[in-house]
Amino acid sequence: MWIAPLLAAVEDEFEARELKTDEGVLPYRLLKPKPYDPQKKYPLVLFLHGAGERGSDNKAQLKHVVSIFVQPENRAKFPCFVLVPQCPSGRMWAEVDFRAASHTMPEKPSLPMALTIKAIEQLKKEFSIDDARIYVMGLSMGGYGTWDAIARYPEVFAAAVPMCGGGDETTAPKIAKLPIWNFHGEKDPVIKVSRSRSMIEAIRKAGGNPRYTEYPDVGHDCWTPASKEPELLPWLFAQKRSQ
Repeated sequence: MWIAPLLAAVEDEFEARELKTDEGVLPYRLLKPKPYDPQKKYPLVLFLHGAGERGSDNKAQLKHVVSIFVQPENRAKFPCFVLVPQCPSGRMWAEVDFRAASHTMPEKPSLPMALTIKAIEQLKKEFSIDDARIYVMGLSMGGYGTWDAIARYPEVFAAAVPMCGGGDETTAPKIAKLPIWNFHGEKDPVIKVSRSRSMIEAIRKAGGNPRYTEYPDVGHDCWTPASKEPELLPWLFAQKRSQ
């Protein structure tokens, strides 16, 4: 359960920033390694929030999951950057129908997604980020965004953690070799569990070996148990993209 003081504590650790371009403005939060040594290379985790956290306050997107990265033991063991952009109201990370049984990936990325990729490029210029260890994770609308991001930019990411989302099964050959750990609740009333099952099946048919965890008797909120998986962060940070 979300508690306001917890969010306030997370806010204190994530610096408020924004990316300004001719196309638009993207508010985002950034967690930095503590301490940060520019002589070292650090992984970067992109976290894509759900539909309920859209807006322009540059706060709501910190509500779920990202608190795991500020836990002292995780911060010490897995020093990293965590990028948490906020999608504007009325927009989506992937402009698709979440309620549909399937979808075709749009030809172009949504504006929030395009700006997010630009934010990653900007951060790589500003900080010492390991280009081979950039990860993406997201829930619900952000789960769709996670599938969209790796299909669109397979050369960017070293691993992905989509939670209760869905993707375009025809993109499976592009991402078959990417380390993926997908989560969904068996009784999700918002996004059909078949959306995850069909993506995992398509990736396996394409020769991939994704991890899939389906929680029995869990509804839409699969991200809370997923974020408590003891193997999640060790698995994620062990992944490295071959150059």
